[in-house]
Amino acid sequence: MYTVLICDDDRDIRRALNIYLTGAGYEVLEAADGREALDIVSDRDIHLILLDIMMPELDGVSALTILRQRSNVPVILLTAKSEDEDKIMGLELGADDYVTKPFNAQEVLARVKALLRRYMRLGEKETRPTALTLGGIELDDDAKTVTVDGEEITITPKEYDILKFFMENPGKVFSSREIYRRVWQDKPMGAEGTVAVHIRHLREKLEIDPAEPRYLKVVWGKGYKIEG
Repeated sequence: MYTVLICDDDRDIRRALNIYLTGAGYEVLEAADGREALDIVSDRDIHLILLDIMMPELDGVSALTILRQRSNVPVILLTAKSEDEDKIMGLELGADDYVTKPFNAQEVLARVKALLRRYMRLGEKETRPTALTLGGIELDDDAKTVTVDGEEITITPKEYDILKFFMENPGKVFSSREIYRRVWQDKPMGAEGTVAVHIRHLREKLEIDPAEPRYLKVVWGKGYKIEG
């Protein structure tokens, strides 16, 4: 059974999400602010976090900053429409996805299922290679690790998914919408900004000089590709 942590200062939102997630078979824990959420993560094995941005005590962005120093657990941000800057900052800090309030609890459940499926690698074909190499990048899909020029890097689940997708398709150009559809497995609404943030963050970890990338490259007007 997977454990999902709901972190939101609105008790009604926590209760509604709890009902849907518990009904879907997940163990659910609740936190009313970022500090409480970090304490729970320190004590329990958490598989996914639903994290509100605006909270007292310790907000979601600050909590995510601390969390990413300790863990790569998948994080879905719960945001208001007025929080676009915080949403982008959250994605830059390593959030995997976001849902805008007011949201449909069934949509949140679908995103939780999709992200956990990707993170836990359920149902993948056994014939797929478990290790991929491109230039100085090595991705070990059994250990879920990535090394660059022999040094292991810290990478979030969504960054891992994007990198693996590119490494399985070297030299091919993909638009932001296609990357979002294939990696997020969702309709590519607002895909350009979300994909750009993740790729920029990934470049900072892969490239010696992100401004002159060796691997993840832009094909102007068409999209992105990876080269060795």
